[in-house]
Amino acid sequence: MCGAENLESYNSALKGKRVAVFCNHTSLCYGKHLVDTLLNSGVHIVKLFAPEHGIRGVQSAGEHIDDQKDSRTGLPIISLYGSKKIKPNAQDLSNVDIFLFDIQDVGVRFYTYISSLHYIMEACAENSIPLYVLDRPNPNIHYVDGPVLDTNLRSFVGVDPIPIIYGLSIGELARMIKGENWIANSSKLDLYVVPCLQYTRQDHYKLNSKPSPNLKNMDGILLYPSLCLFEGTDISLGRGTDRPFEIYGHPSFKSRGEVEFVPYDVEGAMDPPHEGMKCYGFLVKKASLSQYYNKSKLDLSYLMHAYELYPDKDHFFKEDFFNKLAGNTILIQQIRSGITENEIRRSWEPALRNFMIKRNNYLIYPQ
Repeated sequence: MCGAENLESYNSALKGKRVAVFCNHTSLCYGKHLVDTLLNSGVHIVKLFAPEHGIRGVQSAGEHIDDQKDSRTGLPIISLYGSKKIKPNAQDLSNVDIFLFDIQDVGVRFYTYISSLHYIMEACAENSIPLYVLDRPNPNIHYVDGPVLDTNLRSFVGVDPIPIIYGLSIGELARMIKGENWIANSSKLDLYVVPCLQYTRQDHYKLNSKPSPNLKNMDGILLYPSLCLFEGTDISLGRGTDRPFEIYGHPSFKSRGEVEFVPYDVEGAMDPPHEGMKCYGFLVKKASLSQYYNKSKLDLSYLMHAYELYPDKDHFFKEDFFNKLAGNTILIQQIRSGITENEIRRSWEPALRNFMIKRNNYLIYPQ
C-alpha cells in the first residue's frame, strides 16, 4: 500500500486547510488520481504543481512546460519545469497551508522529480508550510552504486551529494535531505513522510504505469541508471523508438551492430538524437528481471563498448552534460584513458562508504 493510499495517516490534517499538490499521472490512490480522491472527500485543493513531463506525463524530456489550468478539475497548474522557475516562490505559496508531494520515482539521481523534491522542501521551509511526502516504492531500491555527486556540478539532473543509484524511497530521501541540511533553513521545515505499508526493501516492485514517457516497462526502468549516461554522448539510446533505454546505437556502427533502428518524432520524444537516420546497435535485454535484480550494479560496459566502437573519439562526449549526469569530471577522463571498469568502480568506494553510513540514519523500511 503506497503512502497516498494510507489515507488515515494524513487525511485529517488536510481538513479545513488550503492544499497544494505536486503530482502527475502516477499519483494514483486505489486506481484513481489522488487529486480526484481528495476532492471527492472534501479536501480544499487550491493549486497543482507540475514536474518535468507535465501533469499528464506526456511532454518530452527537457521540454519547457507553461503554467495552465487542469482541464479535468479547473485547478491552476504551476509549472516547476518551465522557462521561469524550478522552485515555488512566495507568491505561488501565498494561499497554501499544506503541501502534498506524491509522485512515482525510479531511484536514480538524474531523474528530475527528486530535484523538484529538493526545491519544494526548500520553499516550504522558507514559507513555513508543512510538507507531506506520500511515499512510494522505489523499483531500484535494492542497491546503491555509482559516483557520488560533486556539488560543484550541481544542476537539475543532480542537486544533492548522492550516488547515481541511492537505494532510498522518495520519503527516505526527503528525510535525508532535511537531516543532512542539504536545503536552506532545513530545521524550519515541518516534514511528514506518510510511509508505504507492507513494504520491504526485498520487494521487487513492478510499476503499473510509465513514470515518464520513455520508461515504458520494467526493463527500461532497471536499465535506466546505466543507459542514461548515453544522454551525454552522441549515441542514441532509443528515444523515438519503441525500445528507449533498451537499445543503443549510432549510424557509424554499420556492420558492427546486432539491431537496426530509426528514431522518429513521437509523443514524449521530440527531436531525438539521429532523428530519421538508420542506427546500428545493440539490444540490452536481460534473460529475466530476477537476473537483473541479482546483478545490482551500475553497468559501465555499454558506455565503454560504444566509446570503443565510435570512430571520432573527440566528439563522442557532450562533455558538460555528461559530467553533470556522471556527477564528476573524473569518469569522462577515466573512460578516455582506457582504464578498466573495475578500476573505475574502485574510485567510487570511499564516497559510497561514507554515503551508506549517513543513509542508514534515514531508512524507514527494513533491510
